[in-house]
This record gives sequence, C-alpha cells and structure tokens, in this order.
Amino acid sequence: MEVKRMFVTLTSLMALSLGPVFAQAQTGTEKVNEKFHIYLCLGQSNMEGNAKIEACDTVNVTPRFKVLQAVDCPDLGREKGKWYTAVPPLARCGTGLTPADYFGRTLADSLPADVEIGVINVAVGGCRIELFDKDNHASYVAGSPDWLKNMVAEYDGNPYARLIELAKQASRCGVIKGILLHQGESNTGDPDWPMKVKKVYDNILSDLGLQPNSLPLLVGELVSEGQGGACASMNPVIQKLPETIPVVHVVSSEGCEAVSDRLHFSAAGYRELGKRYALTMLELLKKSK
Repeated sequence: MEVKRMFVTLTSLMALSLGPVFAQAQTGTEKVNEKFHIYLCLGQSNMEGNAKIEACDTVNVTPRFKVLQAVDCPDLGREKGKWYTAVPPLARCGTGLTPADYFGRTLADSLPADVEIGVINVAVGGCRIELFDKDNHASYVAGSPDWLKNMVAEYDGNPYARLIELAKQASRCGVIKGILLHQGESNTGDPDWPMKVKKVYDNILSDLGLQPNSLPLLVGELVSEGQGGACASMNPVIQKLPETIPVVHVVSSEGCEAVSDRLHFSAAGYRELGKRYALTMLELLKKSK
C-alpha cells in the first residue's frame, strides 16, 4: 500500500508539473492540425490497464504524445476534457498500464518530429461489448453488479457517450486516424460478438459524421493459449472479425506475457502488445500515402 501511495504521489506531481503546459480547454475555435493524429481506445480491463505502472513507464514521455482526459482526477491534477502529456494512467485515475501507452510512444518515436499523437481511452474492466451499444447500454448496466456500475458512473453512466463527446472535441483540433479495441473476455463464447462489435464501430463513425469503414479498427487478441489464456478460445473469433468488418486489423498477442489470473497481461506484456498495435498502424499509414 505504501508503494502504491508513493507512486500516486509521483504521478500526481508529474501531472501537475506538465498539466499547465499541455492542458488546454477546447473553445471550438481551434484550427485543425492535420499532423495531430488522434486514436480512440475502448474495451474492458486490458484496455483500461490492469498491470502496475512501473517507474520506467513514467519517465521520458514525449510531450508529442498526449491524452485527452476522460474523467476528472484531482489527485493527478487532471480535469476531464483537457489534454496532458500521456504519463500513465491513461484511462481512469487508478487504472494501470495499457496497450495505449506504448502504442502512442512507438508512433511518436517512429513518425516525423512534427507529428503529434493523441489518445482517448474509455474502457471499463469486466464489461461486455454491450456497454458500448448506445441503444442497449442502459439495460445492460441496470442488470450489472455494483462494481461495474461504480466504474460506469465515472463516465456519468454512459461510457459510449463520453467517448463520442471527447472524440468530437478532439476532432476540432486534430484528425482521428483510427480506433483501438481490446475486449472479448466477458463475451467469450458469444456467437453474436462480431456483429455487436460491428454495430459499435458503425455507430461511432455515424455519430462522428464519418463515412462507413473510413477508419481502421485495430483489435487485439486476448491472452494467448501459449500463455495459458483463460479466454484464448475467443481468439479464433477475433481473427475472423475482418470477415464482418473489412477494415479490421487483428493484433496478435502471441508471446505477450500474462499474469497468473490468465486474463491479463503483465506490464511487459502490455508494452509489447502496445508496440504491436503501433506497428500495425504504421503499416497502414505507409499504405495510405
């Protein structure tokens, strides 16, 4: 507990020192910067980040990699709707390391120095994909356990609406380039999962005024069979998702280190998985030139 308290203090001080420089309220008058690439991140616990954030994850984060804060975090000196240098946590106040961390860092390291990367991370541990179904989320939440309701409450009861709200705000100053999804553990064995993901994806594009299939959807595999993954049987379903959504690109989890619960990745596993998301996106950016 003492170590955790020391870490929170460290990240709070970093956020406070960086916040005034990089936090900015959106006024609606910003000029869109074509070289500010924004990515929407959603899913359950592996996207929000389950592994403990280590000291190496909190240093040398380039200010070219930013996070648009999705919830208020007073202890971190962060406010919802403002941009900050992407020092973890990137989801909610007490979440851990996420693939989005090393996705953004790898992109920033690999792209020209005048390109900035922004992420919006809205994820809820233990949720089914139904949480992001804007037509049915209320009934899903109503039948959920209190621990999930408490997390959803941090997004004012509607994580999908918060994602769209922030995406619209971000699109006034940058260009949305793609969507990252890591979800499926809570839907393992659900034959309708691919169509449910398609509905969420289609709704996101429609609500943002974008053309169908105009954004790549990067979907990460769950903990692999080789790592003893408790939900590894879902990976063949994920691998077939491009048959349902043509712009899906599956990110392999093979060899990404997991922890003993067989559901979550270790910090090293998240770093590797995040880099793989980034390498996938870099290939797509090359092809789009």
